[in-house]
Parts: sequence; structure tokens; C-alpha cells
Amino acid sequence: MKMMEIKQKFSSERLTSVEQKVQEEIMENLSVSQLSSSADIAITAGSRGITNIVAILKATVDTLNSMGFNPFLVPAMGSHGGATKEGQLEVLKHLGITEDSVGAPIRSSMETEFIGTTPNGKPVYMDKIAYQADGIIVVNRVKAHTAFRGNVESGLSKMVTIGLGKRKGASFVHSDGALQMAENIESVSKYALENTNILMGLAIIENGYDETADIVAINKSEWHQKEAELLKWSKKMMPRLPVEDIDLLIVEEMGKSFSGTGMDPNIIGRWRINGVPEPTKPRISKIAVLDLNNASFGNAQGVGLGDFTTKRLFDKIDKKSTYTNALTSTYLQRAMIPLIYETEKESIETAIQSLGPDKDISESKVVQIPNTLHLSNIFVSQAVLKQMEDDQGCFEIINEHELSYDENGDLDKKITVYSY
Repeated sequence: MKMMEIKQKFSSERLTSVEQKVQEEIMENLSVSQLSSSADIAITAGSRGITNIVAILKATVDTLNSMGFNPFLVPAMGSHGGATKEGQLEVLKHLGITEDSVGAPIRSSMETEFIGTTPNGKPVYMDKIAYQADGIIVVNRVKAHTAFRGNVESGLSKMVTIGLGKRKGASFVHSDGALQMAENIESVSKYALENTNILMGLAIIENGYDETADIVAINKSEWHQKEAELLKWSKKMMPRLPVEDIDLLIVEEMGKSFSGTGMDPNIIGRWRINGVPEPTKPRISKIAVLDLNNASFGNAQGVGLGDFTTKRLFDKIDKKSTYTNALTSTYLQRAMIPLIYETEKESIETAIQSLGPDKDISESKVVQIPNTLHLSNIFVSQAVLKQMEDDQGCFEIINEHELSYDENGDLDKKITVYSY
């Protein structure tokens, strides 16, 4: 089968200096009137592979230091890292976030403080170390969530409720299922904003090339309104697959550094949540996922969104970490194991065979991507290319090659660059 390497064209707005923008946003928006000259300020650090996150966190630390404060980081990632303080430090380390790289202490704990109860009866918890600090700055990327739709989805409010809520807070927010998630996140974060020492948020917006498009400060008084506006902008810039109908999607790598669900359901069009209707597009018949990114630290939540996988991926799975994540989220289907094959060749060829005996391979719509976050450079079959040309899509053809394998049964050609 002939595969064409193409480069898709997405929105390309981006910052020239993330450090300067962070400094400007903090200096202009941080209210210091209630803070002592040497106040301890906690900065949230999550488990996602956010572009420039180390530079953004370090710039936050440097700016606070220049203002005379004592900044430190707290892991804010719910139950990730196996729901242990050591595991969460390891997750940050895999993302390049260390005390040396950001220039500040990292204080990790799974202990939480009970803050109170929302009007609709949800208990509110917060990381104890962050709660006891003189102030908190919430840093996170704003983007579409992988399990629900709402005014706010994945971003600052979610970081407050689930990230800082640790395993206990995350469990309560997820307990009503995906259809209530948006409401729970808004109500819990609203209560936390009103009853804790959160000072401000720094919202990171990324363009279609996984680059930093903007960094925007959000004050408590405009929190949910501003985040909702940024979410709409983020969704407009999201990357996407080149066509809506695909016979086989080959995903070279999945993992937490690409999406909280390993493979972003917004990209592949699969929710796999009981009681929640599946998206109407894209329509993908089969998905073969080949590997688990090392920065995921064995957490394979989302592997169940695929149909076929490899023994290599399966052997990397940390069951405790994956199961903890699945149980906390309540989306158990997403952690279920697809059909396992020894090699990439077996996995892909079986996936193609499963399309049915009447399917002409030369007419199959096959797309190969490095992961669901980086979709600018991808491989597509000739049938997909024809559809893209008919749709008058915005892309350029880079090269072409045959879909082939080496002596170990691995794909000869991949897009993945192991530097994420």
C-alpha cells in the first residue's frame, strides 16, 4: 500500500517569548495587597505534556522571586502517578519539571484539606500543602475535555477541582458520571475560589501545531467567563484528522503526555463511556495503537479506545497506575485491553483484514499519526489523499513510500520523534 507524507496546515498564532508574556501577565494581574513581602506561593504543575511548560513554570517562579515572594510547586494531577506523592514527582520528572529546572522547591503530598460543601452537595478538597500556602497560582492549558462538554472543560477550573483535589477530590467530581462533570467542575471550582487563597490563574492556549499561542492571566472575579472564552478560541485552533471517514487509524504512540486519555477522544471520535452517546464524527472503523510513550510512566488509560495493539505496549502497562486512573475517572472501558499482537506488522495487517473480505486494500482509507496531539505531519493512503483533494483541504505533499516493515516487524517509516 502506498502512503503519502503530508503536512496539514492549521492555525499558527504563537508567542515569540513565553517568559516575557508570563512576567507581564503576573506583574499586571497579581494582587499583592493581601500578601506579606515574603509570602509562600504555591504554583500548580500538572501531568500533561504541555509545550514550554518548564519555561512557563520557571518564568512564574522567577517573576514571583523578583517580587520578593517564596514560590514553590505542587503536583496537581488528581490520582495520576499511582496516587502517591513519589509517583507524582516521577510524572513531573518525566516532563522535565524538577527543582533544578524550575528553580524552586517541589512539595508533593496526597494529603488534602476539606474546604466545605457546594450548594449542590459536593465536598470540596484541596492539596493540604497548597491550601496552607499564602497564595496559589493555578497554571494549566485550556482545551477541550476528553469526556464531557461544558462552558469550561479541561483547564484552570479542572486543575482546581481535580488536580488540586488529588484522588479524593477527583473521585467526588467524577462520581456522578460524565454528563454531570461540567456542572460539578464549575460548582466545586467556584466554591474553592471563594473559600481558599487562590490568587489568579495562568491559562495556556496552544495552536494547531502544539505551540504556545498565548498565555493569559485570569482573575478570580472573571474566572469562569474568561476561561469559557479561551476554551472557544482553543477549540477553533485544535488540530484534526484530514478526513472524517477512516478505515484504519494507526497511532504510533499513546500516553498521558499527549492526552489525559492517552489518545484524545476529540480527535479519534470515541468516548467509550457508559450512557454517553458516541460522537458522530470522525467515523473510524478500526484503530491500531502501537506503543506507550515513556513519559506516561506506564499509565495506559485510554488504551481501550483502540481495537488492536502490540505486546510491546502491553508490557509497558503499569496496572496499578492505569487502574487507579480508570477507577477514579469511572470510565472503565477506556482501560480495557484491545487485541494484542507480537509485532506492529501483525497488529496492522490483522486490523486491515478485519475491515472485511470485500474491502479492497488499495481503496482503504488509512491514516498514520505519531499521536493525537501532533497532527501536522502524517501519512495517508491514496484513497485518503483523493478525499482531501476533493475536499480542497489545506495541505502539502512531502513524500511517498510503501507501507512496509523491518526484520523485527516494526514499521519502516514513522513520524514519531522521541523527544516529546
